[in-house]
Amino acid sequence: MKNDIVMPQMGESITNGTITKWHKQVGDTIEIDEILLEISTDKVESEIPSPYSGKIVEILFEEGETIDVGIKIAAVDDDMNADVSAAAPAAAPAPAAATPTPAAAPAASSDTLEDVVMPQMGESITNGTITKWHKQVGDMIEIDEILLEISTDKVESEIPSPFEGRIEEILFEEGETIDVGIKIASVETDTSKPQGAASSVPAAASAPAAAPAAVATAPAAAASVPAGRRFYTPLVRNLAQKHGVDLNELAHLSGSGAGGRVNKADFMNYLNNRGAAPAATTSAPTATAAAPAPKAAPAPAASSVPSATSGRVEVIKMDNMRKAIAKNMIASKMTSPHVNSIDEVDMTNLFKFREGFKNQFKKEEGFSLTYTHFILYALVQALKEFPMVNSSIVGDEIHMKKDINLGCAVAVPGNGLVVPVIKGADNLNIRGMARKLDELVQKARAKKLTMDDMSGGTYTFTNNGSFGILAATPVILQPQLGIFCVGTMKKRPIVTEDDAIAIRQMMYATHTYDHRLIDGEIGSKFLRHVINTLQTTDWAQLF
Repeated sequence: MKNDIVMPQMGESITNGTITKWHKQVGDTIEIDEILLEISTDKVESEIPSPYSGKIVEILFEEGETIDVGIKIAAVDDDMNADVSAAAPAAAPAPAAATPTPAAAPAASSDTLEDVVMPQMGESITNGTITKWHKQVGDMIEIDEILLEISTDKVESEIPSPFEGRIEEILFEEGETIDVGIKIASVETDTSKPQGAASSVPAAASAPAAAPAAVATAPAAAASVPAGRRFYTPLVRNLAQKHGVDLNELAHLSGSGAGGRVNKADFMNYLNNRGAAPAATTSAPTATAAAPAPKAAPAPAASSVPSATSGRVEVIKMDNMRKAIAKNMIASKMTSPHVNSIDEVDMTNLFKFREGFKNQFKKEEGFSLTYTHFILYALVQALKEFPMVNSSIVGDEIHMKKDINLGCAVAVPGNGLVVPVIKGADNLNIRGMARKLDELVQKARAKKLTMDDMSGGTYTFTNNGSFGILAATPVILQPQLGIFCVGTMKKRPIVTEDDAIAIRQMMYATHTYDHRLIDGEIGSKFLRHVINTLQTTDWAQLF
């Protein structure tokens, strides 16, 4: 039986992944949990094990390609005698091979059977509930004709069919809730086949893992749909409304999602190049249907860079981590009006305590006691006092988080920046936070962080002092509302309360916050609370 392997979802907000390396090729055998490929997202790089044992009979994408979650990327046949050429259309006419090999028949009959999966209706949406089927098994359907209606906790939507043909399978009933990427139906595109012929394919039994197979042809089909009939997710519609892009202009975008659907990345890429390439908004619909369109869009922006045409230039291609960081930084600046409150901290008393205690701590715990551990403790106390800072904005709602999950930025040599999260930091003492942070840092340096290690953060800390700078104004990690940054500690002369001059260990601290919700008063009081905790706490009592 041939089993489909789809692009996995590595976290709630992850909508796609980039294949960085295939560990197996077509024709190779593989065991369950043996590494099949490596993928990278904007959060993490991961090795993906095979969920099946058998022979690799299909690999649908090359290294370097980015694929939406739930899309079929490979297939494994548990029949070791399966003909790997079954994945190629040219092998289908061979009658001699088809008769004695049971696995070949399902493969051939599934060539025109396209899977329909539960779509992702927004970055944080992980499932959907089927409220109504507009078609039944045996009915004919056109591309972009409404197939079903689904509801999520954000929106109710009509879902069009990405394929034309006959409804061969409906796997879930109205009222059932299904995870994003799970197969919910299938469409037989070869309507000359008798009804039910394709539904006997054994691969249908592995419905939860299935995804659209004809990925390459889907975008072109969707791009030819008239503007009035083309489907856009609520996320894309909201972005279009926000940026003044009407449906006629939206119709010219070529989508890279399933069935040629325009996703957020397509829209933002178009928006970034909108000013540089106005011709894209006036071109005929037939021109936008061409497959190369998405790759051609960035070209005008590249030609506008003066350094590319003068002087000596070395062109270095961004790796996936750097591209993801760049995209996220731009998105954060476009989303949140950043405000920075900056003040100085007298770290003298804390400095003296750490100097006298660090050797004992390392002997007891096995790792070094750093200033970061004290700052994380102070941040937890401030977040308890100002819970609004520990929130996020969803539409016109404020979501106040009851748990304090502290993200801590960690620089990984040659691999950019990662932000592992200390879950439930408000339930840990300072030693507990130090232990958890050390565990996460070690995993980050070994490239063994999981998506669970990096998801769910409610507030972030970053330490630029290790680079020797005095202060910085960081960028908020969406959808959080704030980030705390410190600079290096330096001895400086300070005027004391009794007008004397004293040499003190001083450090600058920056609280960067989202002005949509956090006003200057709260943002500044939060900063002062952290500073007071660092300056006045009797640290010996906490250890």
